Amino acid sequence: MIEDRKLAVLRAIVEDYVATQEPVGSKALVERHQLGVSPATVRNDMAALEEEGLIAQPHTSAGRIPTDKGYRLFVDRLSQVKPLSPAERRAITTLLEGAVDLDDVVQRSVRLLAQLTRQVAIVQYPTLSRSTVRHVELVTMSTTRVLVVVILSTGRVEQRVVELPDAVSDESVATYRSAVNRAVMGERIADATEKLADVPRSFEQHDRPVVSMLVAALVEAMSDHRSDERIMVGGTANLARFGDGFEVTIRPLLEALEEHVLLLKLLGEAGSPAHLTVRIGSEVPHEGLASTSIVATGYGPGSESLANLGVVGPTRMDYPGAMASVRAVAQYLSKILDEG
Repeated sequence: MIEDRKLAVLRAIVEDYVATQEPVGSKALVERHQLGVSPATVRNDMAALEEEGLIAQPHTSAGRIPTDKGYRLFVDRLSQVKPLSPAERRAITTLLEGAVDLDDVVQRSVRLLAQLTRQVAIVQYPTLSRSTVRHVELVTMSTTRVLVVVILSTGRVEQRVVELPDAVSDESVATYRSAVNRAVMGERIADATEKLADVPRSFEQHDRPVVSMLVAALVEAMSDHRSDERIMVGGTANLARFGDGFEVTIRPLLEALEEHVLLLKLLGEAGSPAHLTVRIGSEVPHEGLASTSIVATGYGPGSESLANLGVVGPTRMDYPGAMASVRAVAQYLSKILDEG
């Protein structure tokens, strides 16, 4: 078990290295941090930390830098996630509450995360298969044309135009609308599509062909899984500021940012919005990103996650700040979906 004093030295090394991007020496630690011990004691602690593989000396006579193992211990021993400042919270509230639709919400979330963390931000669109049906609307466009609109719990709206073989009255369309909503409102997508199959049978024979066409359009709209792998990425310009020691990672990371399936894998499975995942260096599931870390969490209404969001950057990122920002944006995003 690492002693509290050595943990304080490790924490100081991590904080200084993240801030300066320079190896940290014992003299600098004593000058910048109130560790309450002599420089000789700090040097001994640094030697012990190096022996345990928590810090390393990149060059002879240079200071020390944290290893992946050191960052891991630092993150695991964080007593609490650093709270955001009131100004940061106001910025999140103001920007996200002004969103007009799901695309706008996701775009604003990506921009926020990139600005708050100064890392590359990734937001997955809410997974359709986990959504529930909030409302179905049937709008008469002409006597033989009906617009079918499906509104999901994620805020996503799907619509299809149905061309009917015969004229249909507004009163009939209203009856169809009521029957469909009774069958699917509040149901998960998979259950809703099953229940829709029974709707035509509840009508008289002459109505069934039209109802079947409307139901088929609804099933198609709700079965469109293309957005399940949609990802929004922002803040790639932040990569330019990382400089020395990170150049070898920038190219594979840029390539990874173009592959949405890989990004979904990096973000991981959607977990509880209350749970943060931090992957550091070799823990990242892609061999070309060994100098990279990922902070991610799920988001969605209530305690259920519909998708993930997070940030990716060098292992020397500000973990407390990144973790706080990722969690806060996820919480606000979940709240918007819950209220929508």
